[in-house]
Amino acid sequence: MSHDAPPSSSSASFLSVGLPLKLTIQTGQGKVQCGSTLLGWKENAWLICEWPSQIRHEIGCTAGTQCLVSYVYAGKLIGYRSEVREVLVTPVPLLFLSFPKTVEEVHLRKHVRVPSNEPMLLLQVNSAAQTDRPSSNDLLGGLLQDLSIGGCSVVLSQLVPGIRPGLEVKMEFELPGLGHVTNLSGVVKNLQEQAPNYLVGVEFRFTGLEYIEYRGWGGTVQKALEYCVLQRQSAGDRPHG
Repeated sequence: MSHDAPPSSSSASFLSVGLPLKLTIQTGQGKVQCGSTLLGWKENAWLICEWPSQIRHEIGCTAGTQCLVSYVYAGKLIGYRSEVREVLVTPVPLLFLSFPKTVEEVHLRKHVRVPSNEPMLLLQVNSAAQTDRPSSNDLLGGLLQDLSIGGCSVVLSQLVPGIRPGLEVKMEFELPGLGHVTNLSGVVKNLQEQAPNYLVGVEFRFTGLEYIEYRGWGGTVQKALEYCVLQRQSAGDRPHG
């Protein structure tokens, strides 16, 4: 992970009970990612977090297992390398991790866009609201071209009646490694022809009714989008070779 500032030793200032975490655990079969929630910590000793039951049954995780802990805080992606101190299975599955000695930060530039290439489903809310059930003309399949914490660009192979600036839509798409986003509201802001396709710019509207499905991920859709953008921004800034 690249960072815009030197690693900080005051890592406890970023911690709070209930903080959504992303754990990248190194196993004999490769890296496994899972979501978790911070439950508490002891300064300079350990962190304690939920141990998602689905992951617990799929991989072996013992004391000494290496992992990367990361989370979004105040517009920054915070991460540090850790290792498993202890795994508690009963009465409640818990994971004890080593406390950070240093952390790395990646600052999110305002509305930075990162590339994407995921299928997306759009529902035209304006027209669908006239009936109890949306018709096939209200559902549009597209390709998510880029993404920011405030909106996205979607490539459509063809236009249908009603696609215009101001149109309210609902979106469904995948954030690889994080989960499946459903019922995310948005408004079409612009429409461009890029033969043979069309590029639609959508601004997100977070209503609290959107949700993300993933094993153990404890954050909101907005937090998941922030994390995804920060992670991809970090990967793009990292030197290659």
